[in-house]
Amino acid sequence: MPHIGTSDLDVFPLSLGGNVFGWTADSAASFDILDAYAAAGGNFIDTSDSYSAFAPGNHGGESESIIGEWLASRANRADIVVATKVSQHPEFRGLKAANIRAAADASLGRLGVDTIDLYYAHYDDQETPLEESAEAFDALVKAGTVRYTALSNYTPGRIQQWLDICDANGFVRPVALQPHYNLVHRNDVEEHLVPLAERENLSIVPYYALASGFLTGKYRSKTDNAGTARSGGASKYVSAQGLAIIDALEEIGRAHGASITTTALAWLLAKPTVAAPIASASKLSQVADLVAVANVQLTSDEVARLDEVSAWQG
Repeated sequence: MPHIGTSDLDVFPLSLGGNVFGWTADSAASFDILDAYAAAGGNFIDTSDSYSAFAPGNHGGESESIIGEWLASRANRADIVVATKVSQHPEFRGLKAANIRAAADASLGRLGVDTIDLYYAHYDDQETPLEESAEAFDALVKAGTVRYTALSNYTPGRIQQWLDICDANGFVRPVALQPHYNLVHRNDVEEHLVPLAERENLSIVPYYALASGFLTGKYRSKTDNAGTARSGGASKYVSAQGLAIIDALEEIGRAHGASITTTALAWLLAKPTVAAPIASASKLSQVADLVAVANVQLTSDEVARLDEVSAWQG
């Protein structure tokens, strides 16, 4: 299985996104999805303390609570790598040291665990000195609250500053980066983050791996699946180039007996430094295409063809 950076975390090559738990998937559906993922060998669950505060009636922490209930009911904590994040929960915004400590304790309580395996700074907090945040993350690791740290949605410059601060002060270094990366959103990551990740031995764990569902092939016109939770995010990719990408994915996938979804994920796995793309399922029927990526390896020619058809046209 893939390795996360310089850590000892061995993970399934598809991280199950928990953003839908408590939002488009209720507790029962979430349990079914988690069970199917684990039954297929999956062991890497990604969530955040803020999921899903964005949904009407929610307050944040719903996803962590559902995952915690599932871990307790299945008694499988030792088999699962749990990643969560801090900075966006309505009660714990930002990355001041005291806030990081309080948010981590709250996440531990909801997840029902003693230690968070991978803890991300979810978004950069430019109002708090990086030194303060990096030291707070270091303290969590040294206290045993967190095993490894990581950064999400940070610019390359700020990532490098964080790393330099860690090196200068003896703080633990992050082991992973979590950026927006997929076949229709490539340039920023490939031009700036990948070289940094390669140089600093960081793994990339991409979110929006399926472009809000566009890379499943379900959206071939602006009106397909209109009114669904993700239709707005997916429909913006419907263009001549976007549809050409889908056609290429479909043809390449056919050669592997794989779906468009699985093939899009396989392209990400073929990219340098990517350990495991993140994808979520709001229905049990969607899980099979996600976990199937573990058994699909694209050829260099197939990767090159997808690179070409998805190249940015400015």
